[in-house]
Amino acid sequence: MHLSDVYADRFGLSFEMFPPKTPAGDEALRGELARLAEYDPAFVSCTYGAGGSTRDRTLDWCRELKTDFDQNVTAHFTCVGSAQGDMAEWLDAAKRSGVSNIMALRGDLPQDENAGGPDGAPWEPPPGGFRYANELVAFVRERFPEFGVGVAGYPEKHPECVDPQTDLANLKRKVDAGAHAVFTQLFFDNDHFLRFRDACEDLGIDVPIVPGVMPVTDFARIKRITAMCGSSFPEEFASALEAVKDDKEGQFEVGVDWAVNQCRGLLEEGVPGMHFYVLNKAAATEQILDGMNLAPVPA
Repeated sequence: MHLSDVYADRFGLSFEMFPPKTPAGDEALRGELARLAEYDPAFVSCTYGAGGSTRDRTLDWCRELKTDFDQNVTAHFTCVGSAQGDMAEWLDAAKRSGVSNIMALRGDLPQDENAGGPDGAPWEPPPGGFRYANELVAFVRERFPEFGVGVAGYPEKHPECVDPQTDLANLKRKVDAGAHAVFTQLFFDNDHFLRFRDACEDLGIDVPIVPGVMPVTDFARIKRITAMCGSSFPEEFASALEAVKDDKEGQFEVGVDWAVNQCRGLLEEGVPGMHFYVLNKAAATEQILDGMNLAPVPA
């Protein structure tokens, strides 16, 4: 299903997974995906490792999602470190693998170059490469017009960006380049999303703004993730998790309860869909969807 159609006349539910590193992880993920497929998602997306580190595994999983799980597939794709010829080759392989949509991302810079190269010079793309995600969006739309294109949005701004206004201007460039939908980074306070959505509308961004939801089942892991992506953590939520920091089941229950309330609030605000970062596990997302009365209907 093309992204331009996903949110036209239905609530667009989607899940995001990543390629496991071991055969045992692959087998476990297949069981989790079978459970999530019962919720009839509009699509499942598969991530693309930093610097293209999982590029072949990403396509392997895209093919499996399409053929074995009968899912519409969105493939993540980053442009850091790649020339246009390499990008076109991979995108052509994605098309042959049954991919419907591309999540077009700049990608993380090499870690020792986040603030510039070793000599203090700004990071430079390879010859024929791209510096920004809007350039990748334009490239995909021109060379592979059959793909739907999603892009990332940051309710609390990208951690590298100087201020929210500049970040929104960057997002507008991605949408103007041809993106069909914006998928947000995780957040835990709906006010951040609602302010972001209003600011997008004020700026003339008129594609669906889809909230990204990450269930908290391991507080330590989520703290690492939020530190990397710049998302803040409500004090009330952090205190509740801290109180059960030595109780795995307690953390799971607190995280799911928070997400259920958060998602109910987003539904009341008329969001076009939700994109769940499931971290290759089904249980928390299942409970959240059931709590939102989005449980699968028995055959």
